[in-house]
Parts: sequence; C-alpha cells; structure tokens
Amino acid sequence: MRVIFFLFKFLFGLGFALLLVAGGVAALAVWYFGRDLPDYQQLVDFQPPIVSRVYAGDGRLLAEYASEKRVFVPVKEIPPRVIHAFLAAEDRNFYSHMGIDPVAMARAGVTDIMRVLTHRRPIGASTITQQVAKNFLVGSELSYQRKIKEALVALKMEKALGKDRILELYLNEIYLGSGSYGVAAAALTYFDKSLDELSVAEAAFLAALPKAPNNYNPLRYPEAAKARRDWVIDRMVEAGFISAADGAKAQATPIRLRHRDETETVTADYFSEEVRRELLARYGEKALYQSGLAVRTSLDPNLQVIADRSLRSGLVAYDRRHGYRGPVARIAVAGDWRARLAAVALPAGADDAGWRLAVVLGAGGESAAIGFADGTTGIIPFEELRWARKVIDDDHLGPVPSRPAEAVAAGDVVLVEVLPEQPRAAKERRYALRQVPAVSGALVAIDPHTGRVLALSGGFSYEMSQFDRATQAKRQTGSAIKPFVYLAALDHGYTPSTLVLDAPVAIDQGPGLPIWRPNNYEHRYFGPTTLRVGLEQSHDLMTIRMGADIGLDTVAQYVERFGVMDHMPRQYSMLIGAEETTPLRLTAAYAMLVNGGKKITPTLIDRIQDRNGVTIYRADERPCDGCVNVDWDGQAPPELPDTRQQIADPRSAYQVVSMMQGVVERGTGRVVAALGRPLAGKTGTTNESNDTWFVGFSPDLAAGVFVGYDQPKGLGRHETGGTVAAPVFRDFMAGALEGEPPIPFRIPSGIELVRVNATTGQLARPGDKTVIYEAFKPGTEPTGEGAPVVSGASTLTDDEDAASMGETAGEVPPVAESAATIAAPAAAGAAPPVIPPPLAPTPATSAAPRTVPATGTGGLY
Repeated sequence: MRVIFFLFKFLFGLGFALLLVAGGVAALAVWYFGRDLPDYQQLVDFQPPIVSRVYAGDGRLLAEYASEKRVFVPVKEIPPRVIHAFLAAEDRNFYSHMGIDPVAMARAGVTDIMRVLTHRRPIGASTITQQVAKNFLVGSELSYQRKIKEALVALKMEKALGKDRILELYLNEIYLGSGSYGVAAAALTYFDKSLDELSVAEAAFLAALPKAPNNYNPLRYPEAAKARRDWVIDRMVEAGFISAADGAKAQATPIRLRHRDETETVTADYFSEEVRRELLARYGEKALYQSGLAVRTSLDPNLQVIADRSLRSGLVAYDRRHGYRGPVARIAVAGDWRARLAAVALPAGADDAGWRLAVVLGAGGESAAIGFADGTTGIIPFEELRWARKVIDDDHLGPVPSRPAEAVAAGDVVLVEVLPEQPRAAKERRYALRQVPAVSGALVAIDPHTGRVLALSGGFSYEMSQFDRATQAKRQTGSAIKPFVYLAALDHGYTPSTLVLDAPVAIDQGPGLPIWRPNNYEHRYFGPTTLRVGLEQSHDLMTIRMGADIGLDTVAQYVERFGVMDHMPRQYSMLIGAEETTPLRLTAAYAMLVNGGKKITPTLIDRIQDRNGVTIYRADERPCDGCVNVDWDGQAPPELPDTRQQIADPRSAYQVVSMMQGVVERGTGRVVAALGRPLAGKTGTTNESNDTWFVGFSPDLAAGVFVGYDQPKGLGRHETGGTVAAPVFRDFMAGALEGEPPIPFRIPSGIELVRVNATTGQLARPGDKTVIYEAFKPGTEPTGEGAPVVSGASTLTDDEDAASMGETAGEVPPVAESAATIAAPAAAGAAPPVIPPPLAPTPATSAAPRTVPATGTGGLY
C-alpha cells in the first residue's frame, strides 16, 4: 500500500513538474514569438481597399477602378444566410471560441501527421480570426513559426476587436475568385445581385470559394463547384442554420451565373479615360484605386452614342471617297475555309463599329457571295461595292468598279456590316463592304452655359488607339481661329458692315525669314469686303489686314482670354490659324461666344464623394444657402448667382454669332443648313488640308469636330472643313436636337437689328436680292453714305520690289465712291504692300514666341 502511495506521489510530482516545464516552455514561446507581433490595433479603424466608381450624368455606371474589386458592407447589413453559410463552411464555433479552436486544431493535427507522411500539404484548422490575422498582419508563409504568431495575434484580436468586427473584416477582405474581393463584390460578379437577394444555394456557393476559388469555378469545373457547394449546404443543415428540407431544395438547384446587364453600364472609353487621368492628377494612384471614390460626371450617354456614331460615319464616308486599300487577308476557299477564316484576327476598331470578318466565296452577277466562320453565308450587293476603287497612291484611284469581280475576289477576307434594311423575299442576308479608316478625328460637345462636357469621342475606336484626339492632339486651327480675330475687331470699333480690303499682301516675317505672300483659298481677291462676307466666305487676306490694323497684341489677348491657347505667338500667320490647340479647348472657346462672352472652364467631373459619402469636390462652386438641409414642399428652387467672368462685350459676341450663322446659311458651312434650325459655326482647313475643322453651336449646345491623320498629311484635293468635318457636325446636331423645338439665338440688350444688303453691308434698297437683319450697336449702323475701307494702312508700306501675285481679281462688290481710294491696289499685276514684322513682345509676354513658318495658303477655309 505504501508502495502504491509512493508511486502515486512520484507520478503526481513528475506530472506537476512536467506541467511547470510545459508552462515555462509555453511562456517562453509566447515571449519569444510575441516580441515582434504586428500591431493588431490598426484593424480597429482599418478601411480595406474598395472600388472607385465613375458614373454618367444619368447615374449609370461608366467605369470602375480598383486594385482589388471590393464593395465594403458593414456586418450588420450582411444577411444572416450569408453569414451562416460562411460560418458553416469555415468556422462553425466562431462565436464560442477565443480566437483559436483547440478541438479543431487537435483533430487537424492528427490528420496533418498522416498527410505529411504521405507528402501532402497540411490542411490546418484556422479559425476565421486566424485567417484575418494571416491576411491582414502575419502573412501566408508555410511554417510553424507563422502559425504560432497567427494564433497569438488571434487571441489578442478577440479581446481588442470583438467578434462582429473580425467577421466584418473577413467577409469584406476574402478573395472569392474572378477578381472579386469580399462577399458583396462576389455576389455582383457571379449573380448580379445584392447580398439580400441571394438564395441559400447562391450564398452556399460563395462560401464554397475561399479554400480554392479557381478550383471551384463553375464555368471550368461545374461538377467540383456543385459538389463543394452541396458540402457547404450539408454543413449548414448540421449546424441548424437551415432545415433539411431547405437544404435538399438548395442542393437541387443548379448553379446559374448571371453577369451584369449591359444596359446598366455606359460605354464612353475616351471620356472615362480622361476622367481617370484627371483623378490621378488630383488625388494620386492609391486614392483612385483603393479609396472608393464615387465620381459623378457630366456625360450625357445619349449624346455620347450620337457623337460616336456621327464621328465614325464621317470618318468612314471620307475614307470611302479615297478608295479601297484591299482585303484584310487572303485564304483558300477550297475545303475547310471556316477554320481558316476563324484563324484570321479581327482588325482593331472593327468590333467597336459592329463589323464582322467574312470571306468572299465568289464574285459574279450583281453581288459577291460571302461566308462567315460560323458557317452562315450572305451576299454583298454590287451597289455596296461601287465605292471600292483601288488605291494607286495618295493622289490617285483606279476606275469605279463596273462589276463585283473588279472590287473583290474569291478568297478575300473582308470586313462587312449587315445592312439595316433587308428585302422580305431575300434568300440571303445582305451586307455592306467596310474598311477601318486610316484617318481619325475627334468630336466634343459642351454645355455652353456651364462648361460641362456632355460627350467626347477621341477617335474611331479606343481599341484601335488610346490616343485621345479631343484632349491630347494639338493641331493647327486654320480659319477656325477667325471668329476671335473678328471679335477683337468688333470690340475695337468695327461693325459687321465695315469694309476691309481683300487684296494681295506680302508679310516681312523678320530677319532670316522669307517674305510670306498668303493667298485666299480660291486664289482670287474680292476688293473691299464686309466683315460678314469675309467671315462667311473665310477670306484670309482681309483677316490679315484687319489683324494688322487692330494689332497682334490685341488679337492675342482675345485668343488667350478665351482659352484657345495659353500664348499666341505674335506672328501674322497666327491670324489665319497657324498655331495649334486641342478640339476641347477650341470648342470651349466657341461656347463662350454663344453664351454672351462669359468665361467657362470645360469640366468632365461634376462631383466627387469619398467612401463615406462626403463631397470632396464640386465643379459648380456657386454659393447657395438654400440648397442644403432644406425640405422641398413645392417651393421654387433657389436662384443662384451668375459668377462667370465677362470676358467680352456681349453685343460683340452676338455680332460674331450672327455672322457665324451666316457661315451656315450662305458660307463655307452650308452643308449644315440642311437641318433647317438656328445653328452657327466656322470651318477651318490648314495647308494641304492637313487639318479640317468645324466648330459651332445651337443656343444651348456647342460642338467641335476635327478630322485629320495622326501623322499629318494632306486629306486630298477639295477636302476642307466644309466637306469633311461639317457633315459630322451636322449629323451630330441632327441627332442631339431631334425632337427639340428650334430656338433662335438670344439677342443681348444694346443691339439694334437693321435691314441691310448681305453682300455690301449697306442699308437695304428695293430690288436687293439678299437682305438680312444685321446686328449693330446703337449709333454704328450704316448711314447710306460712302464707307471707308480698312486696309491696314497704319502698318503697311508700299513694296516696290514685291513680286506681282499674278492672279485675277475677283468680282468686287459695289461700294460707295469713297471706297475707291484705298491704301493698296487690288488689281492684277499691282505690287502688294508689305506688312513689317511685328514689334517685340511686351514685357508681360517677353518669352520668345515660336516662329511658325507661314508659307502657302495659311488658314485657307
């Protein structure tokens, strides 16, 4: 008996000693591994990276930017069925353990011994708390040291954060495949649903993903995905979260994925990229991709669709006029031509235009037979092939095809577009031959009263080129600059009826530079001409003379004040558009003409809110005391002050608008007049037709169109702003203003409308063919007496050595006798006067201006 007692005492003592040793070892381990534990307190206020979203003006989604696609949802807003699904799958005892689950760890330990012996990866027994510690603080290194640190951090987190906060971090942080982080983002990605719309089966599927989301992708591994989901449902039944009947019903449900509807998003690639660049510049990359900004833009999705369509149609129309460059590829049509066609890559830009690849199977009779990679067939009627003249070189085309075989041949892989109208009795669908244009361009639409950019197309296709020609392409303006030259003149004593001499002139550009002898586009001269006719017909020479009279500094001040460019070189060639700007800046400048000379800044972003809904940026900075914290009960909205700076006399601005309306009705933009509503604008064409423009407006919408090659080269003979860019503007305005009543341009106070002869600018007389109401400031209307002619006399000197221009003078409009005495001859053979070089710039602009070679015809049209 004493032996047994002694043995018992010995074993007890030994056990106690071992316990002390174990406790000491544990304490030592806790001390050793706890020395450099990460600071778990940072998780108290941790904000996970979430998606920044950009919205169009109507609230539809435009773009998303994120390093991790996540939508943060507070745990109190997550439905119980979602929480139960994840607890059943990952940590059934989450709300009862202290951060680690000893029972589960022991069970996993035994299992892991067998897995290690068979050279398999240990499965572990991490609780949700441990997973949060691993994902946020400790890292995922596969070692026992990391597991010990993970357990220690988990124990501390439980005391500091609480269960709900830990679960909130877990459900919003975990990666669930397909680029989705967190349960809310995954619900949208897989099912296009919010969390409260998920069924038991859908919630169980999401809970099945954390272990290996790629292995349970239902598109690639449907059987594995369903088996894993059903396993989660079984665990939910075992835990008592759902009934057996609900579990069986959920398991009988197939996994049906549903992607976000296209109607809920807006496509405006160039616009959204410009917004992204602005956000990056304003807040930086981390804020854009991780801070969950909510950005409301000015984009009008309807106008954007019209802008894209109008620009593409205009580029295609120009491209067709300049011939067919040949097939995309050639393949044999014998045997399996479908497989060979499927191997041909679709050219960049074709998909955005809605075009398909087809192979010509034969060309005869009145059509060409075509086939598609899916085995379907169709025809291209001959009328859709007539445009396909072979390109010989940049200036020459082959003859117009007389039969289909002269345009295409069997084996040609071509781009086609289905025709919108199909004959009822047709056996084959009819298609049109297409080719991706080599030329490009831009279209911008702006609200002229606010500067909000409503639509922006920066090229034929964003897939084809991400270069945004609306905001990044700096191109010469040509005659599109002239309205600001005329505005400066009208603010300095000129009237729309002022006569300016349109006659040859030679410009001394300064030491080392040749004499510049600009011409009008028509190579004709029209003698004394009114400002209105000069702008409507875009005469270069009278514009130069007028600019010389009022001074380059004066013109430059207007050009810079309206934001066309930051600094206009004091060179005479600038008067007809030798300097460069972007379509966005030029369109915004035109918008300031129609709004009465009020300063606006083009903006793409209306408002930015942070992840908490706090507004951190607003484009409209006007004060409004009655706009916040006010209950609306049918009262009138508050009136906001007009804080826009007045940068030009509104009367002068209206006079320019009226003259630009004449550009549409009688001048170089007559193609726009087909719309039959009040519109105004100005064409622009540079040397060799490298750049073509039409910028204009209705009373409440401004739009600018540019067309040209990215590597500047001539667009071809007779291609001008009136033939290339103006039709795009016309088509855009037709769609944008469809259904809207015509609105006349608003006339400011201080303007008198007087009936005058549109050609001479004199008071209308009986028998005059073209009579208009001209806008005059009080006291400046014509008196019927002889009118003086401006010739730039104050800066001109006769140049006896100037070579004769040799062109025939155009028809000179009748003027009063006093106009016969002019400072420079207009007749053929007379030596043109020489304008001396401009004076040195004033100290305010003392930076040396860039000298722009001014040869050829200058601004042209």
